[in-house]
Amino acid sequence: MTTNADTPAGTRQRGLAKMSEVYGWDFADGPGDHFAVTADHLFADIWSRPALTVRERRLLLLGALTAQGNLDVAEIQIGAALRNGELSEEQLREIALFLCHYVGWPAGTKLDGTVGKVIAQERKAARRGDDRQRGTAE
Repeated sequence: MTTNADTPAGTRQRGLAKMSEVYGWDFADGPGDHFAVTADHLFADIWSRPALTVRERRLLLLGALTAQGNLDVAEIQIGAALRNGELSEEQLREIALFLCHYVGWPAGTKLDGTVGKVIAQERKAARRGDDRQRGTAE
């Protein structure tokens, strides 16, 4: 079934497709207003704007999440960046070190710990041949 991109169903499909691209796993439609705003606005509209790449948006998001202390969401972003080939382990470590100087040493150090945790999880998953990340995206 083909959906016109200008219809609500088309917007939802664009949002789900962008979510899948950003996080590296398939997303099914979900219930409720929160999911609707996430898929239809945040991903179909904001993440899909052409001026920044997904990688560039992810870099900005990692800085903002670290500054706010939202490392649970940063963990999801780090895993997606690794799986999608957007950032290397070395680049993620460098981001944490760089952010120490702008958002505070404790926050950057916590990000570095989170980077290490995700790297270990991704390596373990690769050894098992598991190409999926378990969890939910924000």
